[in-house]
Amino acid sequence: MIDLHCHILPRIDDGAKNLEMAVAMAKQAVDDGIHTVVCTPHIYPGLYENTKAGIIQAIANFSEALRAANVELTLFCGADVHVDVNLVHGIKSGRVATLNHSRYLLLEFPHRDRGHIKMMQDCVFALQSAGYVPIITHPERQRWINEYYAQLIEMVEQGAWIQLTSQSITGRFGKKALSWSERMLDDGIVHLIATDAHNVTRRPPVLSAGRDVVAQSLGQQEAENMLHIRAQGILNNAEPSSLPQPPAFDNEGKLSIKKQDLMSKIKRWMG
Repeated sequence: MIDLHCHILPRIDDGAKNLEMAVAMAKQAVDDGIHTVVCTPHIYPGLYENTKAGIIQAIANFSEALRAANVELTLFCGADVHVDVNLVHGIKSGRVATLNHSRYLLLEFPHRDRGHIKMMQDCVFALQSAGYVPIITHPERQRWINEYYAQLIEMVEQGAWIQLTSQSITGRFGKKALSWSERMLDDGIVHLIATDAHNVTRRPPVLSAGRDVVAQSLGQQEAENMLHIRAQGILNNAEPSSLPQPPAFDNEGKLSIKKQDLMSKIKRWMG
């Protein structure tokens, strides 16, 4: 399995607190069947001022530590990028890291702020217009999801991707995150699952349990698509249309079900 979202680098954000924890996370990931991890520390202006160059150096240092510990885990560069009006410039200037230097990047929306949906939509549009594919991280855990699910669908319809957290799918993030994970999987709009791991206990680098849930609900092939084929395509910078599409999309990456039917379904589900 490939984990595209993991806060495993030590002492760089709110993930691994030290090298010992980071190595323990790496061992835990390997034991779970993860062979490749994209290191994605936060890039959050004013809070985590990480840069692409700094992340690359941190990966080089951590790779040395893994070799010394005989942990065979392949690492790639990435970032968990907070929504920002200057994001396109940040990427083009080399400050902001995409996933393995590809057109794909993890895009984190504010968790609590419901007043910035227009700014979120504008950021997604600007990224797409510049040729990037924003992957919206863990929307199932966002407080605004009840109010703005229709807008999320619109962003996905325009080409944004959705990534759920494995522990949300298994219920470890609570009933609301589980319910929304089930809804999005049922609606067929999820492209990827990842660990979003931060430590070895409460938020560990474990994907197998989430994979098993996806395999049960959508089939083994779609689980393989989420955890290997699409993920490898991202690392290879593949065209989105060349990769297997989620169940709700046609071969060109367009929603294959009528949007009005999906919106009606959403309204019924939300009561």
